[in-house]
Amino acid sequence: MPEPNADMGAASAGPTLEGRSRMSEKVSFPAKNGSPATGEIVLPKQDGPSPAVVLIQEWWGLNDHIRSLLDRLGAAGFVALAPDLYHGKTTRDAGEAGRLMNELDKQRALDEIAGAVSFLAAHPRSNGKVGVMGFCMGGALSFAAAAAIPELKAAVPFYGVPSPAPDTSRVKAPILAHFAARDAWATPAAAEAIRKELTARGQSMELHVYDADHAFVNDTRPEVHHPDAARLAWERSLEFLRQHLG
Repeated sequence: MPEPNADMGAASAGPTLEGRSRMSEKVSFPAKNGSPATGEIVLPKQDGPSPAVVLIQEWWGLNDHIRSLLDRLGAAGFVALAPDLYHGKTTRDAGEAGRLMNELDKQRALDEIAGAVSFLAAHPRSNGKVGVMGFCMGGALSFAAAAAIPELKAAVPFYGVPSPAPDTSRVKAPILAHFAARDAWATPAAAEAIRKELTARGQSMELHVYDADHAFVNDTRPEVHHPDAARLAWERSLEFLRQHLG
């Protein structure tokens, strides 16, 4: 997955978790196959049942950027859970991130995502409706999860294309996809091919392409972060999730 200037040692831009307490807490839950899984969860401040979202990490791992997105989902009124698909490993090195992604057992990852969906559906703070949102590697897994987990009520993949391609005929959840025009890995053409395949069967997929680079939402990477595109994509995502999970 080539990402320009992917070395995260550069100075960060935007909000970070430094200097404040983080909202998320560690949690354990069973994967679909019964094996133990872990992640981090955040709860909304308001009382009463709330919509729920499984947030899937980028290839860097469950790091502070993903925790910041958990915080934002919680602040927007969602019960949000990020499964730790690398089981404690994170990296700032693009080469290591690529290795971790390529070595990921995708079926195990989908089992853990399915376990997170079941956990949230039964959570006392949840209204029982669960969606999935993912970025980069997590975007690809969001597409795969939509095909593999019929309980999902909505899917929001960001700039990720699953390989191998899942059986999209099994997709039940509506999809809202965000891609970048200047992305040589998760190309808009690949996203459009998925959209055409789904809509030809009467399945729902909305696709937005932004004049931006891959990973444009990641505000810890100033070389690719596009604030305006990120803001618009996030607003569209929240509206979509509220529509289908509320």
